[in-house]
Amino acid sequence: MGSAILIIVLSIEKVVRMFSFGIEHEVAFFNSSGKLADFNRTKFSDFQQIIDQLPVYPNDNLQLRIGDSGIRKKRWYIEGFERFANFEHKRLVDCIPKGIEIRTTIHNNIENTIAEITKSFNLLRNLALKFDYEPVLISFNPYSPVFSPKVSLNDYEVRYLQSHPEEQNASIYMVTYGPDINISISGMSPDEIINIGRKLTYYSPYIVPFSYSSPFTEGNLWAGLSVRTFYRTGKRPSALVFVENQEQLISSNPKLTKLARIPAEIGRIEFKAFDSCDDFSLYAGFFALLKGLILDTSLLGKATVPDAELHRFSAKYGLHCEDIFNKSQEILQAAENALGEDLDCRYLEPLKRILQTKETQADRMIQQFKQTGSIEDVLKLTYKDTTWRSILS
Repeated sequence: MGSAILIIVLSIEKVVRMFSFGIEHEVAFFNSSGKLADFNRTKFSDFQQIIDQLPVYPNDNLQLRIGDSGIRKKRWYIEGFERFANFEHKRLVDCIPKGIEIRTTIHNNIENTIAEITKSFNLLRNLALKFDYEPVLISFNPYSPVFSPKVSLNDYEVRYLQSHPEEQNASIYMVTYGPDINISISGMSPDEIINIGRKLTYYSPYIVPFSYSSPFTEGNLWAGLSVRTFYRTGKRPSALVFVENQEQLISSNPKLTKLARIPAEIGRIEFKAFDSCDDFSLYAGFFALLKGLILDTSLLGKATVPDAELHRFSAKYGLHCEDIFNKSQEILQAAENALGEDLDCRYLEPLKRILQTKETQADRMIQQFKQTGSIEDVLKLTYKDTTWRSILS
């Protein structure tokens, strides 16, 4: 074509991922005597009287699993160890409570998700106070590190647990409290979503330090920042991926994949390793961090099961360890880069402040305990400001 220049314009269409968000948050309480209302001194009916007063929202059952026992009929339900009759068909006869769980419906943005969990928490708190139960921030039972049913398991329960190995570590989940940060992404294959679960599992020891809030055990200070992470992660998953078909399940212990129980769960990723937070803006930050890590292509680590030893190290030293700090900074930067001009990037600000100060909720709790000498006094300082002020408003 002689000196003619052929200009070829390539149109590259950028793939836009649609995200959905939801959260589950476990709440512990002090009773009227200022004692932790756990399995040692609380009955199912004590909490159920609170649940009975909370509203029912139509069509929630399309997004929130009710389950066989009938306990999970609302956005609030009693979390605990369920006991069943010794018959061929399981029949719930009791539930030993550890607290009350709040769960949100599914939202297409972070702001509305946090607005709903804030509203639901405040409804719960206001009603609980009328029954002399005060919410307190706990991620690991600070007094009783072990749970064991007072009444031995019957034959039916033994057979059930033998067929469901993941349910056998009640001694862990009955003394731990924490959120499930739930994210779904459109347009991804099951293999892609499972690989995201592997990625979050690999980087979990550097993700969770932002949340640490469990520095107490057996009535005293623990030698670290997160008793919950130290004892839980490795026996329980960091991330859980819900798949549609049996063929998509991966064999691992703890589980990385689980069969979806309702259509709304298909493709959901639950990040389960965070400690609980009483500042819900941190939950917004966790959503943004995980969203950024999902979009990120620079971090290549993957693991099917959590690195228990590394989690224990992280739980003791957190951001005060240079290596943990540097890697937490790296993943936060990678998430921010991946989000780019996405407005959700602004929700990372609270996490940046934590990196700047190296001060988590656990660090503040430790200092408060050293001043007062009382775990109860420290815990009563939690949940003092539960208003949601959107950073985007």
